[in-house]
Amino acid sequence: MMASPLISVLLILIVVGVILWLVNNFIPMASSIKTILNAVVVIVVILWLLEVFGIFTRFHR
Repeated sequence: MMASPLISVLLILIVVGVILWLVNNFIPMASSIKTILNAVVVIVVILWLLEVFGIFTRFHR
């Protein structure tokens, strides 16, 4: 039985959030690098969500 697409998106968001939390808490790095990493991940996730919901289709040919 396949999970609904919305549940799949939620699970992916949870996994990405947990991985980002683990990186932020357990990998020592400078604060500025953490800020850049967090910003990049948030931007990528937002672009991915826009593409998943059909709002941003630039990457499809």
